[in-house]
Amino acid sequence: MSPHTTSSPQPLDTWSRDRTHWLELPAHRSSVSLARRSMSERLAAWRLPGELCADTVLLVSELATNAVRHTLGTRFLCGVGLVTDGCLRLEVHDHDRTGRGLPRCEPGPDDEGGRGLLLVEQLSSAWGVDRSRLTGGNAVWATLTG
Repeated sequence: MSPHTTSSPQPLDTWSRDRTHWLELPAHRSSVSLARRSMSERLAAWRLPGELCADTVLLVSELATNAVRHTLGTRFLCGVGLVTDGCLRLEVHDHDRTGRGLPRCEPGPDDEGGRGLLLVEQLSSAWGVDRSRLTGGNAVWATLTG
């Protein structure tokens, strides 16, 4: 599985504040639920379609979990931006500066985990991984449309 994109879209850190929402959290398991709740509240405030909100919150959960479980950082950033009324860009930045990139995972049929990036691939119209200008680690992004 590899990211699928035709070009590297403009990162969220260059967007206007009224169209973006950011939070920085410690790299702890409990932070994943905080990220979900905060993003869900922002998406509801933007009055986006329910399925788009649900998919975005699911991907926030998956990417935040990856940042907590698979990187060496002590904090991570989550951001969401309103591209258009029915299109969002989601980003999760970690502080892992090892340059390892995303771990490859081939889950077996009985494995309980390891399918997060498969969900990202299925639910997003495009996604990718860049070096984060904000943290120096990985910036995993996804574009979702409703």
